[in-house]
Amino acid sequence: MNGSGFLSVLMATSAISISLLPAHGLAAGVASRHAPASGSTRARATSARPAASPSGRNANTHETISVSAARSVSHGAVRSMSRAAMDQFVQGSSPMMMLSRTPGINFVSDDPLGVDTWGSSLYMRGFVQNQLGVTLDGVPLGAQDYYTYNGETINFAILSDNIERMDVSEGGGDVSVPSTTNLGGSINIYSSDPKDKYGGKVAQMFGSHNAFRTYVRADSGKLNASGTKFMISYARSDGNKWKGPGEQFDQQVNTKLVQPIGQDSNLKIFFNWNDATQFNYADQSLSMIRTLGYRNDYSYPNYAKAYAAAEGQFSGSLANFPDALDVSYYDGVTHASDYLGGLNMHLVLTRHLDWDSVVYGQAENHWGTWTTPYTASPNGSPLSEQIDFAGNQKYGFTTAFKYRIQKHTIEAGVWYENNHYYFNQDMFQEPVLGQGTPINAASGNFGTPFQRNWGMAYNTNTFQFHLEDRFRVLSNLTLRAGFRSLLVTTTGGATANDAAYNGQTDLPTGSLTSAKAFLPHINAEWHFLPGHELYVDITRNMKAYGYGGYQLGSPWGVSNQETFDQLKKTIRPETAWVYDVGYRYNSSLITGSLNAYHADFSNRLQSLTGGTIIQPISTVVNVGSVSMYGVDALLTVRPIRHLAFTNSISYNHSTYGNNIVSQGVTYALQGKKVVAFPQFMYKANLTYSFHNAEVHVDANYMSKRYFSYMNDESVPGYWMTSLGARYSFGSYGPLHNLTINFNIYNLANVRYISQIGENGLPLTGDYQSALVGAPRQYFGTVSASF
Repeated sequence: MNGSGFLSVLMATSAISISLLPAHGLAAGVASRHAPASGSTRARATSARPAASPSGRNANTHETISVSAARSVSHGAVRSMSRAAMDQFVQGSSPMMMLSRTPGINFVSDDPLGVDTWGSSLYMRGFVQNQLGVTLDGVPLGAQDYYTYNGETINFAILSDNIERMDVSEGGGDVSVPSTTNLGGSINIYSSDPKDKYGGKVAQMFGSHNAFRTYVRADSGKLNASGTKFMISYARSDGNKWKGPGEQFDQQVNTKLVQPIGQDSNLKIFFNWNDATQFNYADQSLSMIRTLGYRNDYSYPNYAKAYAAAEGQFSGSLANFPDALDVSYYDGVTHASDYLGGLNMHLVLTRHLDWDSVVYGQAENHWGTWTTPYTASPNGSPLSEQIDFAGNQKYGFTTAFKYRIQKHTIEAGVWYENNHYYFNQDMFQEPVLGQGTPINAASGNFGTPFQRNWGMAYNTNTFQFHLEDRFRVLSNLTLRAGFRSLLVTTTGGATANDAAYNGQTDLPTGSLTSAKAFLPHINAEWHFLPGHELYVDITRNMKAYGYGGYQLGSPWGVSNQETFDQLKKTIRPETAWVYDVGYRYNSSLITGSLNAYHADFSNRLQSLTGGTIIQPISTVVNVGSVSMYGVDALLTVRPIRHLAFTNSISYNHSTYGNNIVSQGVTYALQGKKVVAFPQFMYKANLTYSFHNAEVHVDANYMSKRYFSYMNDESVPGYWMTSLGARYSFGSYGPLHNLTINFNIYNLANVRYISQIGENGLPLTGDYQSALVGAPRQYFGTVSASF
């Protein structure tokens, strides 16, 4: 679906919804190492191989920056990140990277802003990003997942500048969250509304490696007596990779219109568009990093070097490297175009009854390229261009009624969504050396494919019902009890198969249903003394079956139809019980929290890769249970005015509960630590502000992470420090809050391995599924409001 078609449907949907308004007041598992990203489709071989910034004031106004304003207001089993905390990051940083300051969250990325969607991942209290629920203004996004489809990544859904706040559940998340992937909690993101007063903002960022980003926003202010207002913003980012040639480009548009209805009701219409092209960093194994160093990358734009490697000719340090061909790829590029739109309705029907609804539509088109030396072109070139094309169109709605009677607030609602998703892998011809120009992977002009390796398509219908009673037992004690019922049915599978390429006469096709009629949630909040709070949260969640490309880590990704038919007889959806208890204290001097959690994970599905890196054999295996115990503690001290010092520690002990059998071999997995998540994290932030200036220092420590399921390979821990400063010059003529920001990423210039598992992780030993982090980087931003 193109953008105009999507807009037509959205406008029609909006018109229908408006006409109904009353007039009165109203996951990481082991997968094929060349897995693609939904939200950033990455082609790989599969079988052949409140405002935080200072307000606009006059130059002589004192103390326009307040440390206390940067504090996030959290309550119960929810931790919030405010706009003030987000403003300490470099303009254009990923929202997920901003959340990394939160206790219990581990975010890693191969670039300093966290925007490379292939080279980043987020874990929350031991649960990986594809086991979380993520929403934007009530619209389900899904956390980005590179093996199976799971929704639009937040990087492409909204500009981080336009986020008002982000709420992270410390338990399993509310029953009302619309998500098919929520096992371990939710991240709910809320965009800022248009301003009441006409104006806007302009910001320009410059950084290392020719990085720049321009952000422009205009607010209409209230246009009439009813309070109609809208905003529109645009951002354009560009810059070179920090190692190897290639650029990272992205542009986005966010729009939002708010129409108040009566005194307490409103209608909000939004539309977001994104277009991104990213030259990726080459995947590495641990041995490659140790032997070849941190700077090893693709050979682009040296086509002759990649051509010679495909013919077995290596030079320099690669001449004696045992896996030289796997370190000599030409390039890898991803492209994504996303459209997201809809409307939010909040209607106060009576003094006791509210009605909230969200109607939305989303379209995505992605492609990812990889120049493979394992399939020759028909013209005789040893190289060919493998391109994965993926896309989806989904439409849905949520609607819920909230009724207040005496001490009870009863909420009931439903969510429905239809999603159509396709995924094709095609091969395109590369030229014989000296007889043409290699394919420009960033252009999208690939010509006609000479081969379609495989094609997959799916249609999914999701229905969720939730019911909850919030009972205010006492003025300081609230109990909540509810449940959700979730039904997800996916039908589809293979649409194309090159039997000579895949070695299979029939690829998987069929339907699977994930269903649980009763997924309970119990919560209690007790404010027993001024500033003191205790809370308990117990939740059971289910994750629906994922789906994606052939051999890419889903039930439909197994080798053939026979394997799929056998798998259907035994496969069960993943479920988890999450138990959470916490204490929170807040005063003018101290803010502290202590959170302990336990999770029992059942029917954990992993895509296990056997064979060699060049010829992986992928199958989905139920590795049984996982048991997690953990604790997060945070303390913020404000000893003097303008100074705040925050420290947090997180400890997580997660182990597998069962041994497994793969390729006829039994692996003693029971008792082994869960891969990719550190057992210990320490985070510190020191912020000092005075008059119109602010400076902050961040220091984070992450302990080692296990790289293999059998724990015989690991990635060492490391310290990361960053520095930020800003100064507001106040108002000058039409410009308000003229501000300069300066940030240094990786202040100590440490070398470290950031992302692991982007291609899955091995049962034992090494695997080409790691990316190193960026060295020291500098960024400066000039911004002003008008």
